[in-house]
Amino acid sequence: MRTDFLQQDEGRSRIVTVTFVLARKMLFSSHSDDLTVFRQVRARTRPGEIEDSMDVLLDLYAAAAEYSADALEVIYRKLEDVSARVLQEQFSDQDATHALNAIATEEDLNGRIRRNMMDTRRAVSFLMRGRLLSGRQLKEARQILRDIESLDGHTAFLFNKINFLMDAIVGFVNINQNKIIKIFSVASVTFLPPTLIASIYGMNFHGWFPELDWRFGYPFALSLMLASAIAPFWYFHRRGCLK
Repeated sequence: MRTDFLQQDEGRSRIVTVTFVLARKMLFSSHSDDLTVFRQVRARTRPGEIEDSMDVLLDLYAAAAEYSADALEVIYRKLEDVSARVLQEQFSDQDATHALNAIATEEDLNGRIRRNMMDTRRAVSFLMRGRLLSGRQLKEARQILRDIESLDGHTAFLFNKINFLMDAIVGFVNINQNKIIKIFSVASVTFLPPTLIASIYGMNFHGWFPELDWRFGYPFALSLMLASAIAPFWYFHRRGCLK
């Protein structure tokens, strides 16, 4: 029988496949890594507590469920930290980048946990259908399935929380981009009247153009351009468009 187990090392998670072989009432396991779940079972098992190989398997699956539950608690705490950063008053694009990286990492781990629990449920169900368990072991297997069912609900909740935070971050990024676009829009409207005035007085016509021969024509044009730039800026500032 092949079963997947979750393994976390130095902040990275992966799925390790373990092959179990039952021969002459002896259980053999083949795997490439020294899994944390196996170390936990070895550390907490006392002499006389295990009667046969099925007890070993059930202890491993129960430890896998506990290991996944601990990982889900870590994910929840990290998502709470991300929520605190997202809901702060000042949220820059750099903050959004760090938050998205953190969310992507936790989403990947949450998906691995869900996959691991699905495979553990399949393995426990196989043992129950194969009539390989005693009455006491059947009760323990049903308890493991109930624990896995509760973990499935928790992973679904975390997926919803991740999606909410993702939507919130994207919304804040859009707001910041809209602010930049708004500034450019205000700037273009502000400099449009001076451009129009400069275009009018830049026409090379010798007809009826009294300001061409006026001594104060050039300062008058500059003053008019400055006033036409200040007026829209003042208007947008009064309307709160620059905040």
